[in-house]
Amino acid sequence: MTSLDLRADPADLTAALVDVFSVSAQEGPLADAVEAALREQAPHLEVVRNGDAVLARTNLGRGSRVVLAGHLDTVPENGNLPSRRSGSGDEELLHGLGSVDMKGGDAVFLHLAATLPDPRHDVTFVFYDHEEVEAVKNGLGRIERELPEWLAGDLAVVGEPSNGVIEAGCQGTLRVEVRTSGTRAHTARAWMGENAIHALAGPLRRLAEYSPRVVDIDGLTYREGLQATKISGGVAGNVVPDAAVLTVNHRFAPDRSPAQAEAHVREVFGGHDVTLTDVSPGALPGLSAPATAELVAAAGGRAAAKLGWTDVARFAALGMPALNFGPGNPSLAHTQGEHVRVAEIRQVADVLRKFLG
Repeated sequence: MTSLDLRADPADLTAALVDVFSVSAQEGPLADAVEAALREQAPHLEVVRNGDAVLARTNLGRGSRVVLAGHLDTVPENGNLPSRRSGSGDEELLHGLGSVDMKGGDAVFLHLAATLPDPRHDVTFVFYDHEEVEAVKNGLGRIERELPEWLAGDLAVVGEPSNGVIEAGCQGTLRVEVRTSGTRAHTARAWMGENAIHALAGPLRRLAEYSPRVVDIDGLTYREGLQATKISGGVAGNVVPDAAVLTVNHRFAPDRSPAQAEAHVREVFGGHDVTLTDVSPGALPGLSAPATAELVAAAGGRAAAKLGWTDVARFAALGMPALNFGPGNPSLAHTQGEHVRVAEIRQVADVLRKFLG
């Protein structure tokens, strides 16, 4: 089994984590290594195992609790293992699968778990599995069902890559299918049929003319979006199609509930057959909460809105403010050239140590 030194430089620990293969559904060996390291090197923590998730926490009786959460799995390998380094000084880079998404964040949390035995807040560390696959398999869902008390706190910090900047809350996302119907006919006698693909012209025009909301919440700007992502239809090269489907993705600000967002989309496509296929709620930034304000101050007083969807929404649904804070450029996640600035890993560790310690 791989041995991890949790007291090492967080950048070195990131490289060690990257070198342990942990594609979704194959996180077991990394979870084994994380569990063994926490039990050996962080005796001040209560540690439990749940599937291929490892949870640890202080029980110091503090007046507040912070949850630090990071997933252990990665997307499939793409010629980017083992880890390697390039550059030097402030420009030193660590390359490799998961270096951005999100073993840099995991390394920071593990390092703090072992080196911060007496934090100002009680701290829960959650290293979970199956984040990069279908939401139904996400380890946080299983933990919520089986060990709900382990996800309770006054603030949740998810270590997803955020360029080392606090990204508060997140937008919600939903997908709908707009369906049109027609009548089949031979294209040589097209007037005898009704083209379902042509009938999508109306919904597409509404999308082209749509003006998304720009919403200010706690001083953060969330930009909504409504975009066509797929069109399907057609029978054969000489047949007028009798059915077509337009798939639309709506990213909505966290001041709207999923029901409100769905109602809005149905209003946009009024008069058409609309089917909701997927929805996940957003998360309000909660910057006014005391623990959140402390962390923002420790990070220099700056925060940005999270425009994508992350697992902060799962914690927000449990009734606590949640934010993203981790090293790495999220645009590099899942790419062959995934890499993270070594200095950024250390910066995130320093900010969290200042906040917690």
